[in-house]
Amino acid sequence: MRSFALAPLAAACLSVLAAGVHAEDASADAPAAPAADAATPSLQRVEVTGTRQRLDAARNALSPDTGSSIYRLDKQDLKNLPLGESTPLNQVLLQTPGVVQDSYGQLHVRGDHANVQYRINGVIIPESISGFGQALETRFADHLNVLTGALPAQYGIRNAAVVDIQSKGDTPGSGGSIGLTVGSRGHAETSLEMSGTQGQLNYFLTGSLLRNDIGIENPTSERNALHDTTRQAKSFGLLSYVLGDDSRVSLMFGTSNDRFQIPNVPGQSPGFTTDGHQPVDSATLDARQTERNRFVVATYQGALGSMVDYQLSVFNRVTDVHYRPDAIGDLRFNGIAADILRRNDANGAQADLSYKLNLAHTLRAGLFAQQEKVSTVNGAAVFPADAAGNQTSGLPLFIQDDSRITGHLWSAYLQDEWRPAKLLTINYGLRYDQVHTIVDEQQFSPRLGLVYEASQTLRLHAGYARYFTPPTTEKIDTTSVAKFVGTTNALPSDADTAVRSERSDYFDAGLSFQASPTLTFGIDGYYRKVQHLQDEGQFGKALIYSAFNFEQGRIYGLDLSATYKGDALNGYVNLGLSHARARGIESGQFNFDQAELDYIASHWVHLDHEQRVSGSAGLSYRFAGGLAASADLLFGSGLRRGFSNTEHLPGYASVNASLARTFDLGRGLGKFDTRLAVMNLFDRAYQLRDGSGIGVGAPQFGLRRSVYLTVSKPF
Repeated sequence: MRSFALAPLAAACLSVLAAGVHAEDASADAPAAPAADAATPSLQRVEVTGTRQRLDAARNALSPDTGSSIYRLDKQDLKNLPLGESTPLNQVLLQTPGVVQDSYGQLHVRGDHANVQYRINGVIIPESISGFGQALETRFADHLNVLTGALPAQYGIRNAAVVDIQSKGDTPGSGGSIGLTVGSRGHAETSLEMSGTQGQLNYFLTGSLLRNDIGIENPTSERNALHDTTRQAKSFGLLSYVLGDDSRVSLMFGTSNDRFQIPNVPGQSPGFTTDGHQPVDSATLDARQTERNRFVVATYQGALGSMVDYQLSVFNRVTDVHYRPDAIGDLRFNGIAADILRRNDANGAQADLSYKLNLAHTLRAGLFAQQEKVSTVNGAAVFPADAAGNQTSGLPLFIQDDSRITGHLWSAYLQDEWRPAKLLTINYGLRYDQVHTIVDEQQFSPRLGLVYEASQTLRLHAGYARYFTPPTTEKIDTTSVAKFVGTTNALPSDADTAVRSERSDYFDAGLSFQASPTLTFGIDGYYRKVQHLQDEGQFGKALIYSAFNFEQGRIYGLDLSATYKGDALNGYVNLGLSHARARGIESGQFNFDQAELDYIASHWVHLDHEQRVSGSAGLSYRFAGGLAASADLLFGSGLRRGFSNTEHLPGYASVNASLARTFDLGRGLGKFDTRLAVMNLFDRAYQLRDGSGIGVGAPQFGLRRSVYLTVSKPF
C-alpha cells in the first residue's frame, strides 16, 4: 500500500475547561455497551451509535495495561495546557512522571534513550527518522495514555514507554474549527479541523501550516537565533465505516513536511582553508535540513458474539531526512561538507485477538510483521590530510559513501489476564521477536504483572518483563571507515562492530492511593539490568543520529506523582529520580577517540541523557465568568556533559502560563475561542546541551520568553 498526502488542514479547538494530569496504575476491562434496539427505522442512528460503542469496548479489551503504570491525559487535560492543543506532543509528554527533555525535541523515559512506541487507535505507527520535527500532533488526539514499567507481552520492540493515542473523529458528529496563532519570533500558524457523519461513515480531517524563526534550539543564549527559520505542514485524517453490528473498516493517514535552517554561531574561527575563496563569516552560513513523513493505515475490526474481538491492520510509512550543507562554509569550519539523505520505507501488518474464555481468564494473542528498506546517499567533500589529521591541500576531494539495508522484523505474543480472586489480577504471557538487518537476532520474552486491590482507595502492582529492543534500522551507521582514511574526516578509530539488539530484565513495583475523591498519590520504582545497551549520538555536522551499543547498563529510579481534580481548581505534581550508567563501547567504536574508549571500558559512566532529578507541575482554575487560567512548570537538574559524561549541566526551571476565554459576539459572528500564552514566563536562559559528552554534537539552549495569541472559530 502506498501512502498519500492530503492538503494540510488543522485544528485549534481551544477550550477553557481545566484538568490535571492523571497518574494511576490500572487494568482495563471495559464492558461492552448494550445492543441498541433496531425494531423501528427511527432508531437507526441509535443502532449505529450502539455499534460503535460495542467496537470501542473491543478496542479497549485489546489494550490491557495490567501490571504497568499508566498516565492518562484526557481531552480537558490537553486543552488546559498553556498552548492548548497546539502544544507539541513531546511537550505534552513532559508533563508525565519520569520523562526528561533533551535537545531537538527528544524525550527520555526512565533513563532510556528515546525507545518510545506510538500507537494511534491501538495500531503501531512505524517510527520516523529522528530530527527536529514532530511527525505527530497533539491537536488530532481526543485523549492519550502513557504506559511505562513492566509491560504485558502485547507490547514490544520499543519498551521505554507506549504512547497510546485515541484520535478524534471516531464517534458520530459534525463540526470543526478554524484558527490562527501568532506570536514571538515571527510565529504564524493556521489550522483547520473538520468532522462529520454520512450514514455509516465518520470522517475527521485536521492539519496546520506553521512558520517561525526558532525552528531548532538556539545554540547561543541570545533571545533570537541566527538563520533558524522553519516552515512546517502537517495533516491527519481518519475515515471509519460501520459494516454491521459488530464490524467496521477504517483508513487513517498522516503527513508532515518540515523545513529547517541550521542556526549559526557568530564569531567562530575557521579551522581549514580553501583555495580561491574569500573568508567566510560563521554568522552567514546556509546549511539546511528537510524532514518528511507519511503514513497510511487500513484497519478491519470486528467481534464474534460477546467472546471474541479482533483487529487486523496493514500499513505503509515513508520517512526521509535530507541535510544540505553550506558547501564552502562547512568545509572551512568542519573540514567536511556532506550532503546526506536518509530514507526509510516500511510496510507491514498487525493482528490482535482477544478471547474471553470465562469470568476468570481473558486470552490475548497477536502478530506483527514489518519489512523496511533503508537507503543512505552521502556525498562528502573533504580535504587531504596527513597521519596527524592536518590539512595538506586547499583543494577538496569528493567521496561518495552510499549504502542500502533491507530489514525484516516479526513478533508474536500470547498472554492470559487471570483473575483468581475478586481483588487480584495476574497477567502473564510470552513474546517472541526476531529481527534481520545487518544482524540476525531473536528472543523469547516472558512477562508477569500483578495488581492487587488492597482497598477501595489503595491499589498495588508489581511486574517483571524481559525486553528485546532491535536497533532502529535508519540509525545504523554504515559509514565506510576506509574511504575517509587520509582526509580531514578520518574517523578516530577503525574498529567497527555491528550494532546489536538490546536485551534487558525490567522490574517494577508501585502503588496508587486515593486520599480523597479529588486527591490521588502515586509512587513507582523500577530497576533495569541491560546487556548491549543501545544509545545514539550526533557524530557529524549533519543533525542525524547514529546508534551504538554499550556492553552493560544499570538503570533504576523512582517516580512520584500527585493529582488534584476539583470542580474549578485542578493541579498535578510529578517528580522523577533516575540513575543510568553503562560501561564498555561494543559497536560504532569508530566514532570515539581511543582515550574515551579506554576510559569507558574500565569505568561505569553516566549516560548522556541521565538527569538525576526531573519534575513537572501544573495548576489551573476556571472562574465563574468563563475565564480559565493555567500554568505549568518544568524542572531538570541538568543532563550530562564533559569527557565521558563525567560532569553535568546546571539545573533549570521554566514556567509557562495562559489565560483562555470564549467570547460570544452574537448573531452573524457567534462564538470565538481565545488564548493568550506566555512560555518561559520569567525569561530564564538555560542550557540543554553544551556540545560536549558522549555523542553530543552541538550546544542548545531552551526557548526564551515567547508570547502567543490564538483565536479560533468553531463551526
